[in-house]
Amino acid sequence: MQPDPLLQRSLNAVWHPCTQMKRHERLPLVPIVRGEGPWLIEAGGRRLLDGISSWWVNLFGHCNPAINAALRDQLDTLEHVMLAGCTHEPVVALSERLSALTGHRLGHAFYASDGASATEIALKMAVHYWRNLGRPEKNGFACLAGSYHGETVGALAVTDVAIFRDAYAPLVRDATILPTPDARTATGGESAADVARRAAGILEGWLAQHHARTAALIVEPLVQGASGMVMYDPEYLRLARALCDRYEVLLIADEIAVGCGRTGSFFACEQAGIWPDLLCLSKGISGGYLPLSLV
Repeated sequence: MQPDPLLQRSLNAVWHPCTQMKRHERLPLVPIVRGEGPWLIEAGGRRLLDGISSWWVNLFGHCNPAINAALRDQLDTLEHVMLAGCTHEPVVALSERLSALTGHRLGHAFYASDGASATEIALKMAVHYWRNLGRPEKNGFACLAGSYHGETVGALAVTDVAIFRDAYAPLVRDATILPTPDARTATGGESAADVARRAAGILEGWLAQHHARTAALIVEPLVQGASGMVMYDPEYLRLARALCDRYEVLLIADEIAVGCGRTGSFFACEQAGIWPDLLCLSKGISGGYLPLSLV
């Protein structure tokens, strides 16, 4: 069987993300020509189950007929208009529906193109919030060990996955990394809720000392994806919410991976019965069809 010339053309012209390019000299790229529901189909007709959902975005299947039809209809009406000074029915309707899903506890939606941009926006909003209140010294951030919130420079400050962060350390501002409530770290008969309470106790001690200079705590609710699908008890979110309220620190929920129904409820925070001050969505909000995120 002759090698597909597309593979060499791709290696010559495309920088594939999160990949050491020399690896593909031994492990060839997979040439995909079309998608169908959960399946990716190679040029030779072999069907591959997209078990990673193209990095967790493809909630609705590839080439979903209903989504395809809706996109075609929208393209025939309006493909894009800037939201600075303009508005349109689809963005208003989506924003209203998302707010309704929170019981209108969260209101306005700010739109961007990808998950890391949503993180950046949430961090900036947190700093801006305290600045507007006359407290510009509250500009620091805290995150959990093993957290992943994106790979842009601001998002890397609250990302604790070495392979993504270490090479760019000189560019990245410091943030405080707090112990994760990872249920797998339970010892001596501890339950997942016990681990959550232990981690929250450390959070409380840290906030007591540093809240005056802290803008926000950012977390991935219930599941820390990039560090190995680390799961933790909802009790941590309940305690973190109460502590952030007590110490006047904003709580940012990064639901880029876990939002849009991934945990059973539309928002993962619902599993804990809490709402953050800022919530980031991407991935599932467009199912991978278009670059989209929001805060």
